[in-house]
Formats: sequence, C-alpha cells, structure tokens
Amino acid sequence: MYDDAPGEVDVFDFDEFADHLLDQGVLASPSQLHGCLSGLLGAGASPDPEYGLDALGRALDIELHGELASRIMQLYTVTGSALLGEEFAFYPLLPGDDEGIAERAQSLANWCDGFMVGFAYGFAGEEQGLGPLSQEAGEILRDIAAMAEAEVVEDEDDEDAEDSFMELVEYLRVAVANIYLENSMAGQDGDFTPATNRPLH
Repeated sequence: MYDDAPGEVDVFDFDEFADHLLDQGVLASPSQLHGCLSGLLGAGASPDPEYGLDALGRALDIELHGELASRIMQLYTVTGSALLGEEFAFYPLLPGDDEGIAERAQSLANWCDGFMVGFAYGFAGEEQGLGPLSQEAGEILRDIAAMAEAEVVEDEDDEDAEDSFMELVEYLRVAVANIYLENSMAGQDGDFTPATNRPLH
C-alpha cells in the first residue's frame, strides 16, 4: 500500500477500492487500475490527475465517477510522488497478507496486465517524442508482460511461493521506478541514472 503522501492523502486500501468498483459495476480489479496508472506514468504521461483519470478510462474502456474517480486521481498523484521520491515508497496496490498466495499472485498478474495496457496507451500518446526504449526498459517490459501471464505452481511449497511472490514485488518496485525515471529524464533531455541495479528476473 502507500504511506501518507504530500497533501495528506489517506492510505489506499485494496478492499475499499474493490467495494467502490463493485458499486459502480466495474469488472476491473484495484490492482489492474493501479497497474494502468503506473504504466501511464512509466511511459512519461502527464502527471495531471485529471489526465490520469481520463487516460485510465480510455485505456481500460471503463467509466468512473463520484468518490471512486476522486480516489483514482489521488492515487495517480501519490503514485507519481512515490516513484520520484527519495524514500522509494512505491508499491503495487495488492491485497493484504490475510489473502491467500493464489489470490495475491493473481492480483499481481492483474497489476502487470494493467501496467502493460497503461504503458502502451501512454507511450503511444506521448507528445514529447521520447524515441526508442533503452535495452533495459525493453527487458523490463518483457519481464512484466511475462508476469502478467504467471500463475502459482500448484505443488509449490507455501513458503517458497511466498518468497517468490515477494521477490517479484520487489523487482517490480525497482523496475517500474527505473522506467519512470528513464522516460522522465528523456523528456527533459537529462541523464538517466537507474534507481538501483535490477535485482532479478
């Protein structure tokens, strides 16, 4: 989840988002929505929250309104701040540890699917002319696309499954931050310095 961010945005709760989506009859999961928002930002899209809300709706072909729309705009802003902040507070929005590993793994796959959709939408519509992606960014996108198709191995030990899950989450944190920084710097004609070394595949 997220800690309080500038502007005193409250902690974002997976179940709360799920309830809002259910109320509006939206079939997408909270993880998919946050992945899409993160993908938009990773592609160098505008950080304006209204843009984020509109682009999310277009990318996923959904319509959001009311309290949910407001929370999505807040989440977009907080996500951008987390990706850029020195505290490295970016985390994918996923169910809590009280959910089973299979449910959390599916949510992680949904997050990755949303990221790829958001990144494709944002990159195609980006007006800064970012040019071709770096080799590292291409590798990261291939990894995330593969993770979108991943499933829990049925005969895998629970502890091993937990360890694998946490490694993938940590990889995503670093990988998405690096893509975001690369495209942000490219848009400003700056030098790109990775947030840290890529930890794993």
